[in-house]
Order: sequence, then structure tokens, then C-alpha cells
Amino acid sequence: MTDSLLLIYSRPVDGREREYHDWYDHTHLADVMAVPGVRSARRYRSGDTDGRYLAVYQLDGDPDQVLAEMTRRFGTEAMAPSDALDLSTISMTVWSPLG
Repeated sequence: MTDSLLLIYSRPVDGREREYHDWYDHTHLADVMAVPGVRSARRYRSGDTDGRYLAVYQLDGDPDQVLAEMTRRFGTEAMAPSDALDLSTISMTVWSPLG
């Protein structure tokens, strides 16, 4: 399967929004883009005031393999998380094209 989308919702830890955005924009996106099969990345904010943010990654190849590699890297030097990221709020969904 090619041209899938990975949608990841997350929130910063209360009071650490600036640090969260700095890490996401200047460190994490580059780390994710280094994963084979990740073609592009873009971030969005919610129109609500609930503090949620969305990262949309366009994937090439088998999304299960791309996610497995992301999972393998997360928490290592290749993809170090920030303590400004509220890990309890992360939600991931893969969307694949029809037909």
C-alpha cells in the first residue's frame, strides 16, 4: 500500500506549550522525516480551544513497516521524546486510499 496518511494527535504538558512546539518543529519532525517511507509532514492546530495538535504524515510503502520503524526509533537517540509532550494524549490512526 502506498500514499497512506498517518494522523497523530497530541497535546503539550500544561504550561509547556512553547517548549512542545519548539521540540516538535525543530527536532521531532526531522526525526520522523528520517524514517524510511515518510514522504512529508505537516502540523495543524485544532479550531477548538482544547489544546490539541495534529501531525499528518504522508507515507510511502507498507504503513505497518513504517510504523514499526517509528516505534523502534521512538525513545532512542534517533527519535528522543520531549518531556513537554503529554504522552497520555497521543492518538494515532493510519488512513489508506480507497481503490
